[in-house]
Amino acid sequence: MKRSINIPKVKIIKYLDQRNLGSLPRIFLSSLLVLFFFYSAPLVISFTKNKNLEFQNNSKKILAYTLNNGADNKDGVIQDLNENDLLRDIFSLNDLETDTVRLDASTIKQLFEDTNYTLNDVRKKKLVKPVALTLLPNEIKMIENTKKRKEFFIQIVLPLILKENNNIRLDRKRLFTIINKSNNSNLEKQWLDKKYKQYGIPSKDLSILKIRMDEIPVSLALAQAAKETGWGTSRFALEGNALFGQWTWSGEGLKPKDSEKDEGHKVMRFNVLQASVRAYQRNINTHSTYKEFRQERAMLRDRGKPLDSLILSKHLDKYAETGTKYVEVLQQIIKQNSLQDFDDAKLLPSSIELESLI
Repeated sequence: MKRSINIPKVKIIKYLDQRNLGSLPRIFLSSLLVLFFFYSAPLVISFTKNKNLEFQNNSKKILAYTLNNGADNKDGVIQDLNENDLLRDIFSLNDLETDTVRLDASTIKQLFEDTNYTLNDVRKKKLVKPVALTLLPNEIKMIENTKKRKEFFIQIVLPLILKENNNIRLDRKRLFTIINKSNNSNLEKQWLDKKYKQYGIPSKDLSILKIRMDEIPVSLALAQAAKETGWGTSRFALEGNALFGQWTWSGEGLKPKDSEKDEGHKVMRFNVLQASVRAYQRNINTHSTYKEFRQERAMLRDRGKPLDSLILSKHLDKYAETGTKYVEVLQQIIKQNSLQDFDDAKLLPSSIELESLI
């Protein structure tokens, strides 16, 4: 430190000597130089340290990885996204359910029997009982019969996926009603503004909203949930209601056991299973990585064809590090378990929904 101070002091003295200035001005100017150095050095050091700090997201920024971080405009969207706007409804759903009760497997099975909810019946009648469970039972990993464990998992997750698709279908119907009107009310304009934020479209482009606001085939969502959780047996699913293995680098998540203590990603955790399904659909419908998925889905819509999970799954090779192998596994799960039987299934209204209609 002394050396760095003395060097500029010597130079300034030589400079003054060359101009035959008196000793008093030289002392005065040299003192100013030294004082300036001592004052500015801590500021420079502090700035350098702060520049390298990594600021942590707050606990609610659970889907930071789904944003495009201002780098992508391939969808024709200026990526200046507000994460809270994008995920507000997911946060709300997550916060609503804080006192959930975990039912054991035998109680859930009895509930299914009491409501006559079987997959065979669903395959025949295409109707699903509105049995909405908030947590997976811990005993699911103890079901040794693979077929029974798979069916049990599907029974739990199927109504959740259908419910989220219903929400999107209703929104999509309202969207097309608004588009086909020559004039829109203030209420409709407010609803559109809300959906632009929800689907990460600050440019307010209706054509992009039409593409993003759409369903995920039930069979595809079921296959991904099965793959990511080992049919409901993974630690992330049982401890964090994480059905789709989504990552986060914020504080809210479960650390993989083989990772370093303070390094790498975490798997997002949710208070309820429904929030996990909604977050998964929002990810597929907004992240730039899945742009080709959305384009393929839009083309199927334009041709009047059903949303084929085997076709759309080809565009999910970036969902996992295994790439095309991941796609092959998904397609195998869909085919071997006849999951496309559930693509046209309908969720029966709950008693609460029926009361609201009355």
